[in-house]
Amino acid sequence: MPSLMPVYARSPFALVRGEGVYVYDTEDRKYLDFAAGIGVSSFGHGHPHLIHALHEQSKRLWHASNMYRVPGAERLAGRLVAATFAQTVFFSNSGVEAWECAFKVVRSFNHATGRAARHRVITCGNAFHGRTMAAIAATDQEKLRAGFSPLPDWFRVVPFNDLQSVETAIDDTIGAIMFETVQGEGGVTPATLDFMRGVRDLCDRHDLLLVLDEIQCGIARTGRFLAHENFGIAPDVVAIAKAIGAGFPLGACLATERAAVGMTLGAHGSTTGGNPLAMAVGNAVLDIVLEPGFLAGVVERSALLRRKLQHLADTDETNMFSAVRGLGLMLGLECRVPSRQFVEAARSQGLLTAAAGQNVVRLLPPLIIEERHMEEACDKLRKTAKLVG
Repeated sequence: MPSLMPVYARSPFALVRGEGVYVYDTEDRKYLDFAAGIGVSSFGHGHPHLIHALHEQSKRLWHASNMYRVPGAERLAGRLVAATFAQTVFFSNSGVEAWECAFKVVRSFNHATGRAARHRVITCGNAFHGRTMAAIAATDQEKLRAGFSPLPDWFRVVPFNDLQSVETAIDDTIGAIMFETVQGEGGVTPATLDFMRGVRDLCDRHDLLLVLDEIQCGIARTGRFLAHENFGIAPDVVAIAKAIGAGFPLGACLATERAAVGMTLGAHGSTTGGNPLAMAVGNAVLDIVLEPGFLAGVVERSALLRRKLQHLADTDETNMFSAVRGLGLMLGLECRVPSRQFVEAARSQGLLTAAAGQNVVRLLPPLIIEERHMEEACDKLRKTAKLVG
């Protein structure tokens, strides 16, 4: 067995440096990065503001236990509260940790309000929340669950975007409804407007918490600060990660004061969550995202890229692409070949993408892409289609 546990199907090449929207391997081959570390490197590679923030903090203090106040954490939490629905924040090191915290918020809320029997959560099929035992129990994807049974009976999984199924699944054991605002790994499928608003209404009527997983689609990826803002509803809890750290390990659970009523002294913790280095990067990320005009620019760029991808799908001689879907700069190309086959072939053309589901190629470019990068990506996609078609 190799020294690195063989749980990844790694590409044979190694990436060693990045500049803007490009990365380079050990042979100095250049790749246009339209995967962005699966939605992580939203501001490209080597962004000067992020580098400066991390460098300056590294000269002062790397780690401080949460036994003490961390000024950067207090500042970042305050800025997230000011920019969102939330009134309180817990910082973690990753997305699944943020999701686990969100799940604990649900449990603690129902205990604190005298409804401990509401220990289950309704989740959606084809979801991906991470790879902890609870996170894989929350999905019906057998590829994630295989080899780990028996799993805890904490979730009721219903079809995504099926409001009637959600309503039918509600009983006296349900304490929340939890799903991805845009399913990423499951196929780049956004929630519908009717589903989002309908679930919010069900939560209000049954006094349930609405919990959203925006680990991949949050922090400007859809052209809004958080993706649910596109639907005109407010959740009770949201898990974020990926782009908030722009490559530095950072996640966060955002919640209303009411939802977090049970998260009192000792209810949760993290050794390195909210450490000074991560907080410096997170604050630098917000400097960029909250700059006037930045989100509007993402909306403009996403509309332009979508038009170019649709033109590619309509004019491709191989008829490789049957649909373009997604939201903002979280887009998917539905293909007539397995997605992993296409993704691997695209790498040979100098384009990095990611697979999503059986036949969807996921495009998660840095939010700072320019039209010339879009043209280059479409050209490489066209060449890849000819290669595998």
